[in-house]
Amino acid sequence: MHQINIQYFKTPYGELILGSFKDKLCLADWRYRKTRKTIDARIQKELSGEYVEEETDITKQTKLQLNEYFKGKRKEFTIPLLFAGTDFQKKVWNALLKIPYGKTESYSGLSKISGNEKAVRAVASANGANAISIIVPCHRVIGCKGDLVGYAGGLQTKKKLLNLEGYRKDGQIELF
Repeated sequence: MHQINIQYFKTPYGELILGSFKDKLCLADWRYRKTRKTIDARIQKELSGEYVEEETDITKQTKLQLNEYFKGKRKEFTIPLLFAGTDFQKKVWNALLKIPYGKTESYSGLSKISGNEKAVRAVASANGANAISIIVPCHRVIGCKGDLVGYAGGLQTKKKLLNLEGYRKDGQIELF
């Protein structure tokens, strides 16, 4: 069994669980999300590892970069990532990385970016299974009519993150 180093990290937006494996970030997810057990089981199975609460250089760097992001001083992350999921999920998560700071994309748009134009529901499911929240920006995916839909950290958190990034729907001062 390998060791997946985890840490709990309280942020102004909610508590995250951070995890590193072999000098890469494999987890930065909302601690109290509904599918926590499922996500953790997938990561541990995929990496043949178990969680051990211990700080690493990667979790330190992640906290530093997230704090810079929360203060509006960082728009891109430079942390090495390790995705634990199916090939399809990894394709979708890599597509999420292409959505720029302050911009949003619909699920159908994400389907096109990931090369699976007709697989909107499967893409939405893979988006929801993302375990590296904020850094892999699933919060930037919205409904086709511009409405907020589904987010593991809660819709209020999604709204706050989009507002932090300066996203403006139709030029409004504040989103939603």
